[in-house]
Amino acid sequence: MDSKKRCIYVLNDDVEDGVTLEVPAVQPEAVIQPEVAAPIATMMERPIRQQRQPVHHQDYEVNLDDEVDDNGELVHFAFLADSEPVRLADAIQHPKWQEAMNEELMAIEKNNTWELTNLLKGLKAIDVKWVYKIKVKANGEIDRYKARLVANGFEQREGFDYKKIFSHVARMETVRLIIALAAQRQWKIHQMDVKSAFLNDPLDEEVYVKQPPGFIQSSKEENVYKLTKALYGLKQAPRAWNKRIDSFLHATGFNKCALDNGLYVKTNDYGDLLILCLYVDDVIFTGSNLKMIGDFKHIMIKEFEMTDHGLMSYFLGIEIIQGDDGIFIPQRKFSVEFLKKFEMEDSNPVKTPIETGIKLTKEGDGRTVDATYNKHIFGSLRYLMCTRPDICYVVGLVIRYMESPRQVHLQAVKRIMRYIKGTTTFGLFYSSSKKIEIVGYLDNDWGGDSDERKNTSGHCFMIGKTICLWSSKNSQLLHYLLVKLSM
Repeated sequence: MDSKKRCIYVLNDDVEDGVTLEVPAVQPEAVIQPEVAAPIATMMERPIRQQRQPVHHQDYEVNLDDEVDDNGELVHFAFLADSEPVRLADAIQHPKWQEAMNEELMAIEKNNTWELTNLLKGLKAIDVKWVYKIKVKANGEIDRYKARLVANGFEQREGFDYKKIFSHVARMETVRLIIALAAQRQWKIHQMDVKSAFLNDPLDEEVYVKQPPGFIQSSKEENVYKLTKALYGLKQAPRAWNKRIDSFLHATGFNKCALDNGLYVKTNDYGDLLILCLYVDDVIFTGSNLKMIGDFKHIMIKEFEMTDHGLMSYFLGIEIIQGDDGIFIPQRKFSVEFLKKFEMEDSNPVKTPIETGIKLTKEGDGRTVDATYNKHIFGSLRYLMCTRPDICYVVGLVIRYMESPRQVHLQAVKRIMRYIKGTTTFGLFYSSSKKIEIVGYLDNDWGGDSDERKNTSGHCFMIGKTICLWSSKNSQLLHYLLVKLSM
């Protein structure tokens, strides 16, 4: 055997999913005479090499494909009926996902989104792929199986395949204001969403995509699709949809808000009001006239393929509970999933999100901790702040140290999570009142930041009895005044 050759070991039968290790071959040993080799081989038998997993596998629980547990069931089963497949080969085996893919292709054909043609010389077709998602209700039950054909937008070239991509969406503060106003006026909030919204929008650029995997037409394998309308995944798709729905709403008598381009208002000759909030393809609306609401639903269903959800109950991960006495918006499902994700569901709850009198600094006590892990927690906490003003200050405090966190910062973060453990049912309740008043509160700690001596300012505004807007952040005002005084 040539000593320079190398041996290849494949840990799995599936080379695509397996790990290939390349290790140097062992040097051949010197030839020993037969009469001497037998006793030496018996006394000095070489040990069997012990196979060890790669270092990056230590973060995962690895089992053999055919390993079974004590009950005789498979330990490792990559695809279940109620899970989201990753590959087409897995999805095509189940009727529900096949039906979802066929429904997506029918929607594309119905909207005349593309046409099969030959690819012109010098142009490049963009790859497409299937993305699978199980839509769930607020209580966790499966609503429907959704398959989406998505273009690989990262293959697009700026200036050739797309130009402008920015698109407006409604701010979360606007959504809360609409909920507060509806509760004050005792209006009901309705919700609709546009099926395959991005497939309705004409494209200004000339874009070609390949045929979808699993649905390539026979004898036309070399052909591609020329897009006449946007497809999910294209960089300009959200902007094209926003342009389309914006022109339609203006044509039907809506006026866009100058401060939030996701908010539209319509009035009639009698002073009745219809308020609409647009977040990509989700539409929520409320108003004082039920006939205006019914007419709006009718024209939307006539113009687009819509899903009417009736009264608003679940929006962007937030539960909307509309009752006769008001509207309650918690994030119970998200809170429970958040604690499970970071293995804090069994932690002991506390009554406050932060210890009294604690002072955090950049050079805190303890060793440094994983910054990426902390950033994942911060992202979830910031979204939880949509309905939890009680954690606004403390989340803003610990986020200051997310670049190089230490053990003391992680302990402060975990205390917030323990506080959430005991308050998963908390939320905002908007009730009606006879007189609508907007009341604001401001506060400042005047140089409370121990590192940069900046002041932490906070404000909140209430409509009636319930808070709608809030913020807590470092302010540069004190720092600016000190600089001016020292000059």
